[in-house]
Amino acid sequence: MALTQRDREILDFERTWWDSPAPKDVQILERFELSATRYQQLLTTLLEDEEAMAYDPLVVRRLQRQRERRRRARFESPAVEDTK
Repeated sequence: MALTQRDREILDFERTWWDSPAPKDVQILERFELSATRYQQLLTTLLEDEEAMAYDPLVVRRLQRQRERRRRARFESPAVEDTK
């Protein structure tokens, strides 16, 4: 399925959002009129889309690597033992 204009705007936003002094969630709300949660859901879907990869492979791969690091950290972190 072809990328929508909003899909392309989301990928473009991910390339440059840190240039603004405003927090990311505020920028998302102002620019896309979406909650941060809904935005993240859309972005997660885009990361698996071949059209998104073709549109901006650097951003998509960077975000996929970040997601994979977070997953590994969550599942590989040592359990904290109760010392009491």
